[in-house]
Formats: sequence, structure tokens, C-alpha cells
Amino acid sequence: MSTTETITQSAPVLAVAEKPHANGFNGKDKTENPPQVQVNGLTKSGKKLNIRTYPKFEHPEDERLYRKQHLAAAFRVFADRGFDEGVAGHISVRDPILTDHFWLNPLSMHFSLIRVSDLILVDEDGVVVEGDEPVNAAAFAIHSEIHKARPDVHAACHAHSVHGKAFSVFGRELEMITQDACRFFKSHGVYRDFRGVVLDSEEGRRISKALGNGKAVILQNHGLLTVGGSVDEAAFWFLSLERTCQAQLLADAASAAGYKKLLIDDDEAEFTSLQVGGPEKGWLAFQPYYDEQLAKTKGDFLN
Repeated sequence: MSTTETITQSAPVLAVAEKPHANGFNGKDKTENPPQVQVNGLTKSGKKLNIRTYPKFEHPEDERLYRKQHLAAAFRVFADRGFDEGVAGHISVRDPILTDHFWLNPLSMHFSLIRVSDLILVDEDGVVVEGDEPVNAAAFAIHSEIHKARPDVHAACHAHSVHGKAFSVFGRELEMITQDACRFFKSHGVYRDFRGVVLDSEEGRRISKALGNGKAVILQNHGLLTVGGSVDEAAFWFLSLERTCQAQLLADAASAAGYKKLLIDDDEAEFTSLQVGGPEKGWLAFQPYYDEQLAKTKGDFLN
């Protein structure tokens, strides 16, 4: 399988007016479809450079193993950042062969201990097809409805991270106050109908509706949920969303003391979202975390 791709093509230039924006950018030299990975594709001597991309697989069984390995790694990454809390939290990835089935974490295993062999396969009705333990009922109620509604979504992440929980109590969307926040520009929703632990499919459908076509939803009084076309992408969006919530809380606290927040205007936020919020960028951004887990655990999660 190939995990590299040469970047050689430049995006077309979009003609824009030179009217200054509120943040001082004059809008010149924008591209219609800016590259998600901003690199120079050649060395000084003209040699083409390679960059990692999602692999191409000859056999679906190979992709199944790949998805499970990266799912197990995502749990380890979440554990390192304190996103675990008892049996709460779950990450799912769609099976590439049985596409109405997905892999999840066993109910009572700590994120830091999860290996490929521990993962549980469930069908669209939540029945365990492969594995020795049950899964979190809330995980099935939420994830199954998202996977049904969004064929483009192959993975979903939910955890009770501290800053996500804290920001969720306001029941509002993020402000575009940083470049990283622009990853979620018009690509996140808020589910405001808190009803305790999610156990029925109807509430799962309402959460899916709040997510819409976006990459994230803030569950009021609950926490964060992100999705992606790969588990790598969904996991990185969660890492970024948690830190963006932290930055928002800090900025709000400083604002309460009298400091004025300077928001990124919609035009610039939209353009920046194309640069920092695309699926290829999300997948690539998770790879350093995967490599870190390989080095730290000596590949223990692959077993």
C-alpha cells in the first residue's frame, strides 16, 4: 500500500476585490481551492518531495486492519490527554467490508489499555458480532444514527473532556477567534436538548440532525463529538476542538476583565477553513500522534 503522494499542482488563482477587510487583509492572491497541505513540493535541485496520504489498499481486509490499528491508537492518544472518565467516551470506525457494521471500544476497558484485539464489532442494531464484551449503549445510540445519516462519515469520537464539557454549558457555537477555530467555521453545531444519558435511537437522530453536514457538534451540558472520513481525521478534529474550547474559555475570561476580542471576519474564516479544515489535513495532522504512540508503546496497541 502507498502512504505518500507528491504535491506538484498549484491551485487556480481566484480574482477578488482589493477592498480591505476588518482585520487588514486585502484579499489579494487568494486561491479558489487552496491546498490543504501547504508545502513546497520540490527541493532546490528540483527533486519532487513526498507527503503522507491515506493509503491505497489492494484488499479490503488490509484496510480493515489499518482502521482498527488507527482506532486503537486514537484511544491511546485520548488517554494520554485525560479524555477518559470511567466508562464514558467512545470512538467508532466503520468496517470497510461490512459497511453497516462498526468497531468500538469494549465498555469497561481503559483507553490506555486498548489493543486491536480488544475492539468490538457491532451491527446496525447494536448486536455484538465479534468480541467478548458489550459496548456502551450510548455509544451505539449516537454513533449508529450518525453512521446511518452520513455515509461519508467513517468514524466518530465522543469523550467527556474537561474544556469541552465546560464550554458546552453555554449552549453556543464557537467564535472565530483563532486560526484553529476556523477549522470549525460553519462546520459545527450545538445540540441543546440535554436529556441525560443517550439511550434511544430517536435522540441519536436528533444529535445527528444537529451535526448536519459538519465535522463536530457540541452537546450542551455533556461534551464534544466529532466525525470524519477516517478515524485519524475524526480524532484530530476532537483534539483540536477540545483545545479550541479551552482557548475560547480563556478569551472569554479575559474579555470579562475588559479586554476586547478581535474576531476573524466571515470571509477570512471561510477561506482559512479551506486551508486548515479539510479531510486530508485532518488525516495528516493525526499522524504525528500515531507515530508517538508507536514509539511510546513499542507498538503494544497493534496486538
